[in-house]
Amino acid sequence: MTSKISRRAFLKGSITAAGSVAATTTIARAAKSIAKEDQEPLVTLIDISKCIGCEECVYACQMVNADKYPDPEKPFPAMFPKRVPVQDWSDKTDVVDRLTPYNWLFIQTAMVTIDGEETELTIPRRCMHCDNPPCVKLCPWGAAKQEDNGLSRIDSDLCLGGSKCKSVCPWHIPERQTGSGIYLDILPSLAGNGNMHKCDRCYNRLEKGDQPACIEVCPEDVQTIGPRSEILKQAHALAKETNGYIYGEHENGGTNTIYVSPVPFDQLNKSIEKGKGKPHFKKVDDMMAQGTNIAKAMVIAPIAGIAAAFGKFYLSSKEGK
Repeated sequence: MTSKISRRAFLKGSITAAGSVAATTTIARAAKSIAKEDQEPLVTLIDISKCIGCEECVYACQMVNADKYPDPEKPFPAMFPKRVPVQDWSDKTDVVDRLTPYNWLFIQTAMVTIDGEETELTIPRRCMHCDNPPCVKLCPWGAAKQEDNGLSRIDSDLCLGGSKCKSVCPWHIPERQTGSGIYLDILPSLAGNGNMHKCDRCYNRLEKGDQPACIEVCPEDVQTIGPRSEILKQAHALAKETNGYIYGEHENGGTNTIYVSPVPFDQLNKSIEKGKGKPHFKKVDDMMAQGTNIAKAMVIAPIAGIAAAFGKFYLSSKEGK
């Protein structure tokens, strides 16, 4: 039943979006080419007070990104030494209450007090798409990339699944699927035991000037996407109008996901369930401003470039056979 409702809502959202092209011309123009030089980063504003927790965004995300999900080969190769645990979500693709390799967006809930009344808030959670992403700068294989419009994504074809992106991410967003990726051909017993997956902001849709699926289907207009300067103005205006609070503008040096909440984020963080696949709302220092990470990034960059070039050459030669 849920998937039928979501599919219908997705079609309805597409029709609605088509009818409001004039209102989104600026967004479409900014999103049209992810390779355009001097392009202002695309930022998403998420108004938590509007979300009703319907999960239409979750199912739309799964529908449009299904062809990007891993298709693991079983049985999995034995790792030597047994240092990297098997992480298999291939038989749990229906899990939607946390982030997985097959679920890049979920709805987090929090019980908070607003004006003396206990209120449930529902919050779309996914990759924050940092302005200076440690997952990209510290990936030793060059599989994590940041496009000119600010989105960060993992090229699963090049990823060896070492999970460095997850360990350096302040929110521990990326998730691994064992038995999938280039490691099966190169070092099946010694590499990272799979590949990593996370939200890529529907980059292929943005290339065509379309909005991410989660935004397109939302019946409550919870999310707004646009150039960074415009979105930050909207976020501050909304926070001032509602006596709200902002998250993401300065966290980890700034992100391309901006939340506005009717309650302080430290209160929100205490109220949400946190743990594996369920990110926090803590304050986060700029990780890439730390001397050790800057030094690591300088060392890794040329190695990652060579690794990515090798991976692309290997894949192209494999396809040519």
